[in-house]
Amino acid sequence: MQGANFSAVTEFILIGFSAFPHLQLMFFLLFLLMYLFTLLGNLLIMATVWKEHSLHTPMYLFLCALSISEVLYTFAIIPRMLADLLSTHSSIPFKACASQMFFSFTFGFTHSFLLTVMGYDRYVAICHPLRYNTLMSPRGCTCLVVWSWAGGSVMGLVVTSAIFQLIFCGPNEVHHFACHVPPLLKLACGADVQVVAKGVGLVCITALLGCCLLILLSYTCIVAAILRIPSAEGRHKAFSTCASHLTVVVVHYGFASVIYLKPKGPQSLEGDTLMGITYTVLTPFLSPIIFSLRNRELKIAMKKAFLSKFYPENI
Repeated sequence: MQGANFSAVTEFILIGFSAFPHLQLMFFLLFLLMYLFTLLGNLLIMATVWKEHSLHTPMYLFLCALSISEVLYTFAIIPRMLADLLSTHSSIPFKACASQMFFSFTFGFTHSFLLTVMGYDRYVAICHPLRYNTLMSPRGCTCLVVWSWAGGSVMGLVVTSAIFQLIFCGPNEVHHFACHVPPLLKLACGADVQVVAKGVGLVCITALLGCCLLILLSYTCIVAAILRIPSAEGRHKAFSTCASHLTVVVVHYGFASVIYLKPKGPQSLEGDTLMGITYTVLTPFLSPIIFSLRNRELKIAMKKAFLSKFYPENI
C-alpha cells in the first residue's frame, strides 16, 4: 500500500513564479546576471587566495571553503529555476526533487557552520593572539572545515530523509520555485505529517540558533577585547578584520530568520516566492561583494593579482 502511494506522485510541478506570468523574462535576465556575478565573485575570491601566498592563513582558508559552499548551494537551485522561468511546464521528477533538497540543505547548513567557524577564528585571533598559531594550526583548521561539511551533510540527509519518507498521495503542485520543506509538507498525507513537520522545524531552528548564539558569544568576547585596546587606531584595525564577516553573518541570518521563523498563518504565493528569492539569490549575490569591499587585505590582493596585468602603473 505504501509503495502504491509513493508511485502516485512521480513528479512535482513548481508553480512559484506562476504568480508573475508577465515578469518571468525579466526575472530570468535579472537572476541570470546575479547568478553569473555570484559565480564570478566567488571564483575570483578563491583564485586570489590560491595565488597570493600572503593570504594562506586560516581566515582565508575558511573564506575559500565558504565560497565553495556558496557556489554549490546556488548550483543546486538556480540553474533549474532559470530553466523553469523559460518553460511553460515547470516540473521536477520525484528523485530530482529529493536530490535538490538534500544538496540545498547540505550546502546551506555547511555555509552556516563555516560562518560559525570563522567567528571562532576571529575570536582566537583577537582574544588569544599568542595562542593563535597553536589553536588554528593547519590540522586544526582542516578538521574544522571537514566537520562543517560533515555537519551540513548530516543536516541535509536528516531533513531529506524525514520529508521523503512521507506519503504524497494528493495534488503535486508545489507552491515554490524549488523543493522547499513547507510547501512539500502541505502535499503529504498521513498521521505522521505533523510530527515530521515539528521535528524538521526543531532540528533546523536548533542548528541555526546554535550557530547564531556561538557567533554572538564570539563577538561579545571580541568587542570586550577590542574595548580594552588603548589606542583608537588599534581598535579600528582589530575591528576591521571582523567587519566583512560580521556583515555577512547579519545578512545570512537575517534572511534565514525570515524563512524559518516567520509566523504561521496564510501566506500568499507571491510572498513566499519573494522571500525565497532573498535567501536563494540575493544572499549569495551579496556575500562576495561584502567580502571584496569590506576586507581591505583581500581587496589589495585582488588588485595585485589581477589588475596589475592591465594597469601596472596603478598598483
